Amino acid sequence: MSMSLLLTQLLNGLQLGVLLFLLAAGLTLVFGIMSFVNLAHGSLYMLGAYFAASAYAHTESFGLALLAGVGGCVALGFVLERLAIARLYRRDHLDHVLATFGMVLFFNELVRIVWGPQPYFLPVPAFLESTVDLLGISYPSYRFAIIVVGLLVALGAHLLMHKTRLGMLIRAGATNPGMVAALGVDIKLLNALLFALGSALAGLAGVMAAPILSIQSGMGEPVLITTLVVIVIGGIGSISGAFYAALIVGVADTLGRAFLPSLLREVASREVANAAGPALASMLIYVLMALVLAVRPQGLFPAGRN
Repeated sequence: MSMSLLLTQLLNGLQLGVLLFLLAAGLTLVFGIMSFVNLAHGSLYMLGAYFAASAYAHTESFGLALLAGVGGCVALGFVLERLAIARLYRRDHLDHVLATFGMVLFFNELVRIVWGPQPYFLPVPAFLESTVDLLGISYPSYRFAIIVVGLLVALGAHLLMHKTRLGMLIRAGATNPGMVAALGVDIKLLNALLFALGSALAGLAGVMAAPILSIQSGMGEPVLITTLVVIVIGGIGSISGAFYAALIVGVADTLGRAFLPSLLREVASREVANAAGPALASMLIYVLMALVLAVRPQGLFPAGRN
């Protein structure tokens, strides 16, 4: 195992981690703070990628594609919350799951109708097609930009939640919405803004992931499952927990897929290692989640520690 390969995979894990954080931050705002189980969050990630790809096809500008992806998801999230989600807040979680699962099916079919079954692709911006030198290795500039964007969003989320009046209202509304409403705050508007903010983060994740993945119907479901693992490990309702857990999951998943098969070859035959290695690597984050639940059911970084 060369040091350059290890550093490259660590950076890949960090890049995956910050992408997961973009999704987990939006989902934990809705799930942890509003107590709403939104399985359609992955669909917003998918639609953000499609909005960006469509905008780029017409403008050939990555900046406008980014605005279209994030802005489109903000508008869609706001409308979706007003028309459907707001009617479900007082229902139990099973109703949340059934309703948002139906939205997943609807959006997947809508994408096939509007964009067709073929995958779409969003090119890397021209100014990020090069590489950067980090710790003696050459790393793709675009992947490094994803890391930077994710870290900036993490800083912005922390400042929003702890240094602004809106963050104070969000935390107070999650704890005692009746009292906040009695003080004259429009709880319905606050919930709509919070859902739109979560949608914006999902759309941003979709746009940032689009140049390194194929854009296709159903792309949001696999990453949603991983995002739920992040939230469980970090602690439900904890933005900082989502950040730390996303980095842990991203690095663990990347290193496991990169090195576990080769490590198994040291103790087992090549055939067994090639067969079991990828399977064990794909299970690694779920094993990690099970261990965390066994030791700390509230998560590694619960909301009370924010």
